[in-house]
Amino acid sequence: MLPLLLTSCGTLSEMQVDESPHKVKQLACTKNIDDLVDGIVRQYMNKEKNTGMAVGIIRNDGAPRTWGYGYTNADNRYPIDGETLFALGSISKGVTGEVVAGLVDKGQLKWDDNLADLLPKNTLLSDDAKHITLLQLVTHTSGLPRQNMNAHMLQSFLSYLFTGDNFYSELDSDSVVNDLSSFKRPQKRVPLYSNLGYALLGYIIKLKTGEDIQQLSYDFIFHSLKMSSTSFDAPRLKAYPYRAIGHAGDQPKFIRRGAVVPDWYFTNNMVAAASLYSNVDDLMKYLRAHITDSESSDLNSAILVSEKIYFQREIEAANIAWVTDHKDNQIITYQVGYIGGYSSYIGFDKKHKNAVVVLQNSFNWSNYIGHDLLLKMAMADDYRGTCK
Repeated sequence: MLPLLLTSCGTLSEMQVDESPHKVKQLACTKNIDDLVDGIVRQYMNKEKNTGMAVGIIRNDGAPRTWGYGYTNADNRYPIDGETLFALGSISKGVTGEVVAGLVDKGQLKWDDNLADLLPKNTLLSDDAKHITLLQLVTHTSGLPRQNMNAHMLQSFLSYLFTGDNFYSELDSDSVVNDLSSFKRPQKRVPLYSNLGYALLGYIIKLKTGEDIQQLSYDFIFHSLKMSSTSFDAPRLKAYPYRAIGHAGDQPKFIRRGAVVPDWYFTNNMVAAASLYSNVDDLMKYLRAHITDSESSDLNSAILVSEKIYFQREIEAANIAWVTDHKDNQIITYQVGYIGGYSSYIGFDKKHKNAVVVLQNSFNWSNYIGHDLLLKMAMADDYRGTCK
């Protein structure tokens, strides 16, 4: 039961997409994306009792569009728009994975480096742990669990259910390596989402480069894409005092839905896994780089490596931090993030050059809006019917 409960900062959410043919035809014939977005979002917000949401869309590599709904919180009631900052949770992993790809391209790391090579020589590792590679860490195929499963984690999680407080302090500390001495690899190697794996990446990045993930990501990604409102160290951002405040939703279980919950702060290894803040405007610049392949050769090379499929499943495929979904003859590549009182989605459809960002300041597992919009746009782009 515990592995099912400890799910903050997860990858997959409930993608119960509404596949209404008339909406696809309407979008194909009228090109009116506003009605589609407004209808989907307002229905969702009424159902989930969301505090606020920001949506961004790039369609067919056109100009970005943004929509804002609700407020940052009930007290200050700043209206949400494309510039509003949100905590992104595990979407941080996509940036970290691309930074690692850049370090590999420069020769500072190798994909087949294993933990025996990457960690200090005095680190106690089981035989299975010694052979975990860098590529397995970034693709969630190492076999490592979502988090350390011990009494401290259980106690922290039980407290979270009533307080909303961060329960990943152990992964943020250098004790993240402590349980590796007893690690046993699962018999069947399949993608297994692991915050522990990305906390180890944070540890390794600092150890091998002497720099933190914020500086590395700024130099490699944020600066070149002019993402001035994106940071792993969010309090430094000018808009931070006006950020969207996190609210309870499906979690924490014993806090009233819609109540403000504490921000989660990391200072060490979990920064690379879950500390990123950004807004819709910046994330659309990030997604544009993924659908156009128009950036510098180094960054574009890392992006292409991150999008490559490393493990094919029946419906989904594992990339570096990203997931690729094959649905209704369409291919959607996406990430989701959950942290504190936030849920986030970024995704793109490279064939049609469409991209979607959906940021919520409520923690809700039902995070299907981005998938819904991308699929409807793709099907509308492929529509071969008659418009009357």
